[in-house]
Amino acid sequence: MTDTPDNSFLPPGLELGDDDVIEAFEEVEIPVDDEPDVDVELGEVALDDAELDEDAPEAAPDRVSGFDGIGTRREARERALALLYEAEQKGMAPIAEVIDRLPVKPEPYAAELVVGVSDHLDELDELIGRYSVGWTVVRMPAVDRNLLRLSTYELAHTDVPVGACISEAVELAKRYSTDDSHTFINGLLSRLAAELRSEQ
Repeated sequence: MTDTPDNSFLPPGLELGDDDVIEAFEEVEIPVDDEPDVDVELGEVALDDAELDEDAPEAAPDRVSGFDGIGTRREARERALALLYEAEQKGMAPIAEVIDRLPVKPEPYAAELVVGVSDHLDELDELIGRYSVGWTVVRMPAVDRNLLRLSTYELAHTDVPVGACISEAVELAKRYSTDDSHTFINGLLSRLAAELRSEQ
């Protein structure tokens, strides 16, 4: 004989089936405050506009993705990589068009990277192809290709230190690409850096 489950403690519309088991539950009492914390009746309150403006909170700044714009360059690179990958998969040309379609603007550095890659795409692909051994740019995995474009742009057109540029690219490759990608990207970017940043 099967016991009929007691559903009296369940919220309305939720019922237990015959094979459902309740191991434990906690009943939480939520206090209801019937009286608002107001010392003065509304009819007795008369504030002028100056008093209202003093207490009004400041307007929130324009919202951008990535912890409300307070992020690191690593997060910006990660976001830029995702946007470059998305633009390529959707066949967007120019690549920077992906930014215009976003409901929330990316971090400024992420946007700078995407626009920079978009503006210098042919130059970046030529540099990557020149130093790539055994792989043409179009045959590379999409994540590797876009990560190399992003990092090559940083080496060629920004003042980001070589070590930071390469190590960030290697970390992103370890996280998002194939098992061997990080060594390939490390070697290729090291050869590129030797040409592009020979003074460092």
